[in-house]
Amino acid sequence: MSYTVSACTDISTIDAQEWDACFEQDGGPCLSYAFLLGLELSNSVGEDTGWLPYHLCIKSAGNTIAWVPGYIKTHSYGEYIFDHAWANAYAQHGFNYYPKWVNAIPFTPVTSQRIGWINNQARWQDLPDIIAQIKDFLYTHQCSSMHLLFANLTEHAHLSNSPLLHRLSLQFEWQNKQYTSFSDYLAGFTSRKRRSITKERKKNASHNVTVSRIYGDAITQADMDFFYSCYRVTYLKRSGHDGYLTREFFNHLLHSMPQNVLLVLAKQDSDYIAGSLFLFDDTQLYGRYWGALQEVDGLHFECCYYQGIEFAIEHRIQRFNPGTQGEHKILRGFAPTYCHSYHSLARKDFEVAVDDFLQREQIGVRQYKQHCDGLLPFKQTDE
Repeated sequence: MSYTVSACTDISTIDAQEWDACFEQDGGPCLSYAFLLGLELSNSVGEDTGWLPYHLCIKSAGNTIAWVPGYIKTHSYGEYIFDHAWANAYAQHGFNYYPKWVNAIPFTPVTSQRIGWINNQARWQDLPDIIAQIKDFLYTHQCSSMHLLFANLTEHAHLSNSPLLHRLSLQFEWQNKQYTSFSDYLAGFTSRKRRSITKERKKNASHNVTVSRIYGDAITQADMDFFYSCYRVTYLKRSGHDGYLTREFFNHLLHSMPQNVLLVLAKQDSDYIAGSLFLFDDTQLYGRYWGALQEVDGLHFECCYYQGIEFAIEHRIQRFNPGTQGEHKILRGFAPTYCHSYHSLARKDFEVAVDDFLQREQIGVRQYKQHCDGLLPFKQTDE
């Protein structure tokens, strides 16, 4: 079967219904047309950001069969699968690692669908040929490498037999085992760890802090403006810049996809002091952004984790991905979960070296997961 590849640098030229139909199975809100359009319209991505939209259109016999979202990158920030060492190795040998191409959602390290098939007609048997065409296209256009980040399990099952290099990583994820309340959830903890969580949640009341959840059409412009001020201030303190996402992007979320947005706002006495923003659909909750104007012990855990768990239980959402990193999530019931990414480098000598590194890295990742499994707060089944 013969395939052709072309690139689109402006998602507004793609049919919105066609795009969303391609990713309706497991794209989630962050791969929706509205979300990606918002990134582009708000200048959160674009040439000046190091994220140039470069979505690939795959055709066969003149007909589009798939869309593959992607970006030309001139740095490695905002991806959460870290390849800075690979870039340094290129530089040390006098080669350019950038630009590269990534199949990923900017600033959004969540596992979900990465290849959108028209009419859900997946051509897994032809995937090696399609990947070969994508590589030829990208390398002809001077990309050093291609990176497919956070593939879902269906794609992983097929990509594992492809010529791409497999990279294993870990995130911490909460799963809803038909809990009826937060108390029901805590009932599965050991008594010591259950008391620890209960004590931690009571700290907010001792500081006169109250927390509320607002979602959908109940979110006002004032709510979003306040959240953005928290987001911006926190990034300035932590990183010295305003954050990857602009005020216009958050306004776009409010007006274009409020049905997928949850805000958690914290008030001390009569003044709002902090907030977190989540995205969600019927099956998954994604904890994405946090900010605070004032630090209160334990408030981050309340706004970013416990409120998310309560929301997921109330709405019967099956999975809650709170973001990357942090063993502190384990003690709150977020279990270590494998993530799968795939890579190819145009320079075969470097690809051989990276493959060797990834094989050795996987050993450490698997050992780390085993260690983390032992830290989970749940009772043993025979207790």
